[in-house]
Amino acid sequence: MNKITAAITCVNGYVPENVLSNQDLEKMVDTNDEWIVSRTGIKERRILNTPGLATSDMAVEAVNGLLKKRGITAEEIEVIIFATVTGDMIFPSTACILADKIGAKNAWGFDLLAACSGFLFSLETAAKFIESGKYKNVLVVGADKMSAIIDYTDRNTCIIFGDGAGCVLLEPNYEGLGVVDAILKIDGQGRHFLHQKAGGSLKPPTHETIDAKEHYVYQDGKNVYKFAVKGMAEVSAQIMERNHLTSDDVTWLVPHQANLRIIDATADRMGLDKNKVMINIDHFGNTTNGTLPLCLWEWENKLKKGDNLVLSAFGGGFTWGAVYLKWAYDTNI
Repeated sequence: MNKITAAITCVNGYVPENVLSNQDLEKMVDTNDEWIVSRTGIKERRILNTPGLATSDMAVEAVNGLLKKRGITAEEIEVIIFATVTGDMIFPSTACILADKIGAKNAWGFDLLAACSGFLFSLETAAKFIESGKYKNVLVVGADKMSAIIDYTDRNTCIIFGDGAGCVLLEPNYEGLGVVDAILKIDGQGRHFLHQKAGGSLKPPTHETIDAKEHYVYQDGKNVYKFAVKGMAEVSAQIMERNHLTSDDVTWLVPHQANLRIIDATADRMGLDKNKVMINIDHFGNTTNGTLPLCLWEWENKLKKGDNLVLSAFGGGFTWGAVYLKWAYDTNI
């Protein structure tokens, strides 16, 4: 029997209806559209502002759409891996909450936290479950309600992030399609430059931490940018070299949508034309774990069976990596 590989057989996404434009932000903080676009490439982002709704609710919308597209029920899902930094609660896991909300009664699962690289790490983890031969349907979700941890008086961070959810279904493949290779890395020294200062066991919530706004994202933009440009570009080039891929062989780069300049630097390092790069940062912003699956969702109708995709990401921690996969189906939508 041919070797089992883990192939994406369906993808779906969801973003909230509410749009937060650069013009809206101009009324909130000292910034302007030209400054934001020139430094990030972002023009607008989506915000989940309905009271009582959380990250899992966006995932429900994305996953239910995926189940309908694939023609399967939630009870057929065996494993749920949920990549997020904005889980509904500290515990239980958002994977547990999602399973309950969609009726995945036969699944087990967990949350995976690797900041903006979480979906990439989850994809490689899910692939191993499929490759083991034990599981047939593994759901990978990347979703974040970043607006819940953003200080909208901090112009350095509030311009960047948006809310959204994406998901993919992995199934066994015997044609060599799906996840081919992955290079994943972490460096904890990067924790000083991008983190949430309070809320964990190191610094539990107090009146003082709340007053000091330590439950919001903190980012040292210059250092993060420097490491991200190098990390994403190098690992993407490395996975091409390891798999003997030229720029002509790569059909699409699917990059984490943190900053348009970082994306451009990665594409340049890989020798790719810009028309081979998936971009949604302009209208969704940085949705953290949602960026990669949302790109796949928006570009699904352009993907063809056998296409070579390189997925690349960089996140707080630091975390970064690249996954090489061969697309497993032609889309008829």
